[in-house]
Amino acid sequence: MRRIVIIGGGISGLSAAYHLAKAGVPSTLVERRSRLGGVIQTECVEGCLVEAGPDSFLSAKPWAMDLIRELGLAGEVIASNDHLRTTYIRKRGRLVPLPDGLMLMVPTRILPMVTTPLLGWSTKIRMGLECFRRPVAAPPADRSVADFIRAHYGQEAVDYLAEPLLAGVYGGDPERLSVTSVLPLFTELEQKYGSLSRGVLSARRNRPRGAPAPPLFQTLRSGLGALIQKLEESCAAYLTVLHDEALEVRQAGGRFVVQLTGGSLEADDLILACQADEAGRLLSSLEPNLAQDLASIPYNSSVTISLGYRREEFDGRMHGFGFLIPRRERKRLVACTFVGTKFPYRTPPDKVMLRCFLGGAEERALHEPDEAVVAEVRAELREILGLTAQPVFTLVHRWPRSMAQYTVGHRRRVERIEERRKAIAGLELAGNAYTGIGVPDCARMGKQAAERILARFA
Repeated sequence: MRRIVIIGGGISGLSAAYHLAKAGVPSTLVERRSRLGGVIQTECVEGCLVEAGPDSFLSAKPWAMDLIRELGLAGEVIASNDHLRTTYIRKRGRLVPLPDGLMLMVPTRILPMVTTPLLGWSTKIRMGLECFRRPVAAPPADRSVADFIRAHYGQEAVDYLAEPLLAGVYGGDPERLSVTSVLPLFTELEQKYGSLSRGVLSARRNRPRGAPAPPLFQTLRSGLGALIQKLEESCAAYLTVLHDEALEVRQAGGRFVVQLTGGSLEADDLILACQADEAGRLLSSLEPNLAQDLASIPYNSSVTISLGYRREEFDGRMHGFGFLIPRRERKRLVACTFVGTKFPYRTPPDKVMLRCFLGGAEERALHEPDEAVVAEVRAELREILGLTAQPVFTLVHRWPRSMAQYTVGHRRRVERIEERRKAIAGLELAGNAYTGIGVPDCARMGKQAAERILARFA
């Protein structure tokens, strides 16, 4: 029987294990942490449901919902409270709502853009004139997100739209992020229409009439940790989990040999569902060129700080789903979410919970005491929201090097990685470093890795 080893017990590795198990094929999963799930971790504190990592997934990408349905969890899916969805941007000490009709940083309605104090008149005029932009014969192969948005809407749109919105998702710098990898739809619209605004409006007109707009975010009532638990249960009969650290991968006798701290494993097929730089380290002696490409994918770290309050004592101003702080206005806090406003069933009636984010180049918080991190966050919340109440609980979760950065040239790098991977029979890669960073994309890549292995069985 062929032996399959998966390194990495996050959603990518578990998705691969699940699809192998569904086909009746056993596998062994190696995870150095004491638990599975990667950055997905759900806790319950003081009646509040706390997501230590991602709290939801985008509805527009179907692969998370496909997996949830297969696992029998569809009845647990809840949507974000989109009727309350307003996101605020901090500008000159004030929280200013993002104008209605904005698709990321693309305006689609005139009046909200004219009246918003978020942008100056020169930017508003430029956004209006952008509608007359025509396709160019040969657009650049790749550009930074900042260059792309600057060309369409100007620098202010980069500073107060692109940077804060993408910092909340990628934890990265729009001057370095690749537009073809981060915003592929926008590059397609630019090629077809020239104008992003005109392209987005045309796409909306082509949507089937009467079809309700899907919610922006979905999640599970009892948290995304329930997805991890169900995957573990569904794989149990066909999955062996080893909590150990992989040190090196080599080949001997036509098989992979995975060296662990506690021994070694042989495998006919190997799925590296870990961070790209870790995959590169493991493959450094087996395929140095592939290892170098993998190691060249940069990562940023992130930190989430959850603060719970008694509602009767909460004295801060609450604004929609929460707020983002652009780099130009930033101290340390990148974003803050009002959890009970964004999703139902997350907080009891007598509690208010805030989820705050540090990210991007923020590395200091990885090593500071929890008390110091919380104190700085509370000081910023006091300044921004007028919040002085004492929280009844605080939780700090650190995720070192967890956010892959799709920098300019990323697509070509991934193509080169894929070419070199294919040259090593039985090797598969999955994870947020390649073709998507969210839960749906990671679930998709894990499934695809399993399907390629199963195809070789046939």
